[in-house]
Amino acid sequence: MSTSTVVVVTGVSSGIGRAAAEQFAKRGCQVFGTVRSIAKASPLAGVEFVEMDVRDDASVRLGIQSIIDRTKRIDVLVNNAGMNMIGAVEETATVEAAALFDTNLFGILRTTQAILPHMRIQRYGRIVNVSSVLGFLPAPYMGLYSASKHAVEGLSETLDHEVRQFGIRVTLVEPAYTRTNLEANSPQASSRIADYGRERDLVSRSVSNSVKGAPEPDGVANTIVEAALGTWRMRRTPPGQASLLSKLRRFMPAGPVDASLRKALGLA
Repeated sequence: MSTSTVVVVTGVSSGIGRAAAEQFAKRGCQVFGTVRSIAKASPLAGVEFVEMDVRDDASVRLGIQSIIDRTKRIDVLVNNAGMNMIGAVEETATVEAAALFDTNLFGILRTTQAILPHMRIQRYGRIVNVSSVLGFLPAPYMGLYSASKHAVEGLSETLDHEVRQFGIRVTLVEPAYTRTNLEANSPQASSRIADYGRERDLVSRSVSNSVKGAPEPDGVANTIVEAALGTWRMRRTPPGQASLLSKLRRFMPAGPVDASLRKALGLA
């Protein structure tokens, strides 16, 4: 059995998950990356793909067990898999909201519940949940995404209290805009209400432009690796915009933060 740190990263087909898995591998970790389809995934040096759908209980159990069968332990779990959705709260059907939560929140719940029995036996482990600055900020026309990330934050803080008695710690990474395909691949709420059209379009364009000018995912990946392997902290924000927004939310009065957010999104 390898003595390398065993790391599982969900959602490594592209973006932040792929960059994080690559950096763990460069650190000498034994890395398993989950993808929904191995046949469609581009190979990644030093990373072994595991076919797993975080939306499916049986798929998660089988995927995690296949890793345990190989390594006998999992030291680090990075819950990265996620999706976004564009649309006003009123426009978003409950079935659409449920699908988003099924990935962003319940996906974390499934993988965490599958791994925790093994971490409890070994009496150590680190769980890194990839949240967002929208886990502590509002997000007009991304309300359900923001709600799911707020939920991830509450779940993570609570879980950390429960499992630290076993030598397991939970931590959050809160990135801001990052140059990935998340926004480009985001579904739109299927029921459009004309009254929201002008502002929705303004926000969509603003977000698209911000993503185009955002840094590559390597910086967030570095923060994830440090959160997993470094000294425990409950929250880590990558350098730059995410760190600034965290400070503004914490120390500035609510009124100026609200006005600044609306201005950045092009809202009156």
